[in-house]
Amino acid sequence: MLTPQDDFIGHQQPTSFAHTVTSDPAWMERLWYAAHPVPGGDVILNIGIGFHPNRNVMDGHAGISVGGKQYTVRFSRHLGRNPLDIEIGPLKIQVLEGLKRHRLTLAPNDLGLTFDVEFISDRHPHVEQPRPVRRGNRIVEDVMRYQQAGRWQGWIELNGQRWALDPATWWGARDHSWGIRGGLRSDESQPPLTVYPPMLFLWFVGQLPSRSFHLFQMDRGPADVIYLSGEETLPQAQRAEPGRHIKVANHDIEWQAGGVGQQFKQARLDLVLADGSRRELHIRPVGTRFFLKGGMYGGLNGWDHGDDKGRYYTEHNVWDLANPADRRVMRQFSDEICEFREGDEVGYGTFQYWVTGGYPRYPEPQQFPGP
Repeated sequence: MLTPQDDFIGHQQPTSFAHTVTSDPAWMERLWYAAHPVPGGDVILNIGIGFHPNRNVMDGHAGISVGGKQYTVRFSRHLGRNPLDIEIGPLKIQVLEGLKRHRLTLAPNDLGLTFDVEFISDRHPHVEQPRPVRRGNRIVEDVMRYQQAGRWQGWIELNGQRWALDPATWWGARDHSWGIRGGLRSDESQPPLTVYPPMLFLWFVGQLPSRSFHLFQMDRGPADVIYLSGEETLPQAQRAEPGRHIKVANHDIEWQAGGVGQQFKQARLDLVLADGSRRELHIRPVGTRFFLKGGMYGGLNGWDHGDDKGRYYTEHNVWDLANPADRRVMRQFSDEICEFREGDEVGYGTFQYWVTGGYPRYPEPQQFPGP
């Protein structure tokens, strides 16, 4: 199918932009953004859009956590004649300048959340190490992904409450991935659920005044790291240095007891970079969290990423973050606002983490289910 986007250059196969290199229905492309004020972390805005060309679907979410509640609206549409327009109903993303400026808008909708914000970055992105996964003869995951720290400007409004975003005090990050993506099933209304072996999952983007730290690590024990990709990134005005890639990330995490879900008190990471230098990074929570279940991560009430909901569909909900019943639905996968400290520098960012049962360290959080 020929599309208006085919008038632009950039084709990399002898067909239109409407077709991917594979017909695998698991092929997708996903954009994710988070914005929050610093040093306080009383509110976090979270936005995501997924492009599923082999399913004829684009879906996404926009949400905000504030005042102990999470407000989320979700959207889905058929791709139609403009499959590459990053727009679903009132939610729209525009790339104004690649790797530097993106505009995100949400027009009036049933939830009462609207915004017109711009992500601005002067930092190098971190490109994750490849991690193709085969199951039998089939590739079940093969994704390219990068993250970037940045600042925000614009405005957000929720049911009459308004926030003005100033780049000096509103920080955040974004993530962009594409490829064949393995599924996570954690929607208890739609078994069977994904069963994970004993594992610790860590992912963060921590932004300091002069540099940023990126880490994605999964391990099954102190000497059994199954994936590690990380980097200390610099402003784009400085040359990216391969020696700043993280090769070892030893962690020591203190957890809160009780509560309604997995919650850490503080974490120390001893990082070894490729050039042999070391960094000691300290992380502590300073604000609220946005639970990605609201964006259908792992599925929500029978709706998973890429599901065909018709030509256009939207729904919304509000969760109480302290309510055990709501937290059981939300599970543990979240973006939590944290302070990041390395040496004399202090910064802020978002931290994702979870622990599954049987992991040989950190028994406290294992009373709650994983992602």
